[in-house]
Amino acid sequence: MKRIMIIMLALLLVGCSSSKTESLPKEETFIVGMECNYAPFNWMQINANDTAVQLADGSYCDGYDVVMAQAIADGLGKTLVIKSIAWEGLEPALNSGEIDAIIAGMTETPERAENADFTSPYYESEMVIITKNDSEYASATSIQEFEGARVLGQLNTTYDDIIAQIDGVIHATPLASYPMMIMALQNGEVDALTAELPVATGTVAAHNNLVIVRFADGLGFEVDTTVSIALKKGNTDLLNVIQAILDDISLEERNDWMIDATNRQPAIDE
Repeated sequence: MKRIMIIMLALLLVGCSSSKTESLPKEETFIVGMECNYAPFNWMQINANDTAVQLADGSYCDGYDVVMAQAIADGLGKTLVIKSIAWEGLEPALNSGEIDAIIAGMTETPERAENADFTSPYYESEMVIITKNDSEYASATSIQEFEGARVLGQLNTTYDDIIAQIDGVIHATPLASYPMMIMALQNGEVDALTAELPVATGTVAAHNNLVIVRFADGLGFEVDTTVSIALKKGNTDLLNVIQAILDDISLEERNDWMIDATNRQPAIDE
C-alpha cells in the first residue's frame, strides 16, 4: 500500500509540474522544438538535474541545445518550454506556430532559409566518420578511402547529403535518428556513419568498439558544420532580440557548455 501511495504521489507531482508550464499564457513562454534524441545537443532522460527541462509527459530533455535555449529564454524574461518533435516535424511545427524556435543542432541551408529565418551560428563543429575499431576503414586519412564502403547518414540532414562526396561510395538509405544509425553500424548493416565531432565523441565514449576517423584539411568533407537558431519566417523583431542575446554569450562559454554536455550525456544504447 505504501508503495502504491508513493507511485500515485509521484504521478500527481509530475502532472502538476507539467500542467503548471502548460497553463502559462503563451506570451510568457518561449517554446522550443528539438528531437531530444541527438546527444550531446539534446537527449531525453527520466531524472531531473540542474540543466534539464521537463517535458509534457513528465520526462526531461537535457543537452547543449537545452542550455542554449534556457539562456535565450532567460534573456527574453520568459519560461522555457521544450517540445520533443521528430526531426522532420520541426520545420512544420515552426511554420504552424506550435513552437517559437528550433534549437536542435540545425544548420542553415538555402532550402531551409526559404521557410525560416536563422540567427548567426551558435556552435561550429567538425564533420567526421564513425566506424568499428577493427574495420579496414579505421585508419583512413581521406574520405576517398571509403570508396566501396556502406556509409550511412541521418535522414534530411547534411549528414546524409555529404556522403555523395565520396567517390564510389555505397550510399546507405538514411535513417531517422542517430540511435538507429548506431544500431545499424553495430549490427554490420553498414560500415560507417557520418557525424559531427561532439556527437561522435559521445558515441565512441559509450561504445568502446567504435572509433572516430578525422581528416586533414583538404581531405575531409566540404560542409558547413555550424548550427543556428531557426525562427518563423518574417518574425524579424524576435530574431533581432534573440540575436542580441546570443551575441552576449562568449565563444568560451559556448564551448564550455558543449564540454559539460558531452561529459553528462547518457550512454546511447545499442
